[in-house]
Amino acid sequence: MHDTAAQGVAEAHRATRLPRKSFDPAAQGPLRGLRVIDLSRLVAGNMFTLQLADFGADVIKVEPKAGDTLRAFQTEGVETFWKIYARNKRSVCLDFHAPGAVDVLRTLLQDADVLVESFRPGVLEDMGLGPDILHAAHPKLVIVRLSGWGQTGPYRRKPGFGTLVEGYSGFAAMNGYEDRAPVLPPMFLGDMAAGLYGASSVMTALWEARVNGGAGQVIDVSLFEPIVSLLGPQAANWQMTGKVKARTGSRSSTTAPRNAYRCADGQWLCISTSTPSMAARLFETMGRGDMNSDPRYSTNAARLKHIDEVDGLVADFIIRRSLAENLALFASADVTAGPIHDASRLNTDDYVVQREALVELEDADLGHMPMHNVVPRLSGTPGAFRRPAPRRGEHNEEVLAPLLGAQACAALLRAGTLIAADHAGAPLAPPSASQLATPTTTTPAARSVADPAHAAPRASTEETPS
Repeated sequence: MHDTAAQGVAEAHRATRLPRKSFDPAAQGPLRGLRVIDLSRLVAGNMFTLQLADFGADVIKVEPKAGDTLRAFQTEGVETFWKIYARNKRSVCLDFHAPGAVDVLRTLLQDADVLVESFRPGVLEDMGLGPDILHAAHPKLVIVRLSGWGQTGPYRRKPGFGTLVEGYSGFAAMNGYEDRAPVLPPMFLGDMAAGLYGASSVMTALWEARVNGGAGQVIDVSLFEPIVSLLGPQAANWQMTGKVKARTGSRSSTTAPRNAYRCADGQWLCISTSTPSMAARLFETMGRGDMNSDPRYSTNAARLKHIDEVDGLVADFIIRRSLAENLALFASADVTAGPIHDASRLNTDDYVVQREALVELEDADLGHMPMHNVVPRLSGTPGAFRRPAPRRGEHNEEVLAPLLGAQACAALLRAGTLIAADHAGAPLAPPSASQLATPTTTTPAARSVADPAHAAPRASTEETPS
């Protein structure tokens, strides 16, 4: 137990109402039987394979010797990012420098449906695992290639951190306030978007291969294109008008009023009036029904032209009441207003608690840990919490012994190709005598463990914490 972290969680738990859930190893989801070999690292790949793991896919993280770099994103020594985005997965730890490592990967791919990697373009080919070779052996295999800038184009070999695409795409230029510097997102927006796109694309490819009788294929997912797709018609608008979208802070350039407003108690409230009826309802609630017939405010276009006046009137109304008073008033009038919460308020929020958007799961380090529930919710075949995020190499033998044989696994451990599982820095015990004596069928990959070592693959999407 990490003393500092445990103390912090204990203090937070006194103010939490989140429902507690338990991991159920026997739970099965609609993707049961789907095996995913995940060679990716950091955020985008882990977000992607989480979507499959939550719904029952067997996601096997093949971690490098030092572990997935997502593990380095720690809070007071605890791998909080890893615990959330690696849940429901299994871990095999492999030294990619060592002889025989690529043979282990080939063996893992023998019964795999999906391969996910986030190396720089060309590295998979350098390892002797290019798509042409893999598809010759496994025609139905879906290969997902995550990279910063894609497998083609002049930047294909350029490192592609999320920060770079968030700037390059135009997002930062339109985010923030006009009189201040552009603002990069304070979270992994580009990586998360790419991960979600990857999850939907792999199901499309699997439908083609499994249902339509087609072949496996390569899915090229860059970090750049998903975030571009989220930005709306910015390129089209510029081509039409010659103007780029200005940074407007929390205001919108399409509807008004829409902003964050300070309340009398120092808390904040947000309002959106995306429909004419909602704006009219807001003004009536403010006691300014006259604005609905005033040509300066009666249409959305007019309000945008007089945005400072409109925002000033709304702000003056809201600042006279506390957040709770404003919320109660607007709720009674069915006005679309809501609180601006930070993380300290979510664990006790009625909606979050009753909806079970966040739940607490048991954790080896913290006792219990809040994390998001399975998203989205399926009525007939929901996802489930089957297992906590794995220790580095926790499932080496569980995954590989049925494929290689216990003796081959032991040999790979002795050679340093397979890295023994650890817990709080202590490796697990080597295979028992009974495991070593278990008769198994040795695969060709298990017999050949002397291939020349390959250079350690370099990820193309690694990022630093935002």
